[in-house]
Amino acid sequence: MARPRQILLTREKIVEAASALVDAEGLDALSTRRLATELGVQGPSLYNYFATKADIIDAVADAVIEQVDVSAFGRFPWAEALRRWAQSYRAVLSEHPNVVPVLAQGPGRRPASLAMAEAVYGALVDGGWSYAQATHIGALMRYLVTGSSLGSFALGFDVDPSLYEVYPHLRHAPRLAEHHEAVDEGAFELGLDLLITGLTARHEMGTR
Repeated sequence: MARPRQILLTREKIVEAASALVDAEGLDALSTRRLATELGVQGPSLYNYFATKADIIDAVADAVIEQVDVSAFGRFPWAEALRRWAQSYRAVLSEHPNVVPVLAQGPGRRPASLAMAEAVYGALVDGGWSYAQATHIGALMRYLVTGSSLGSFALGFDVDPSLYEVYPHLRHAPRLAEHHEAVDEGAFELGLDLLITGLTARHEMGTR
């Protein structure tokens, strides 16, 4: 009698399945029991690869950060590299919004997250910014990117026109929902442009 086919489990398969589950249903849907079921294995087998559920979540978060393009650092001046990185960073987070609350807490001990922080901080210091200012800029960029990925400004308005009869300046608010992607993208790009322009001016003035 043939033996039942054994599931070949790897860290990569676990992270891939966990990522798909989080993307589809959110962090609260992730449990070792649910994940094991999705993978067709027994729950305890996961602990051969990850000690805790928190470790799995960390791995999922780091897998997201691995998708961010940091190749502009070292190839372009700091301002252009910062812009390209921020655009890639936001694009990746927009594809995985359910992971953003984890990433917003900082890099922790996650390798890809630390490597990204190293690339950003190193480029700023090499570009002439002081250690303190490089830290502030890195934090500011993270606020902009993660904040713009946590939710939609445009989708925060109700589509009922009658609601805005007493708010005349908001009379076009019901139309925001159908244009939310353009509104949110435009707001991010405006903020990024103003930030980079301001930093460039400050850098040229020697205020760093």
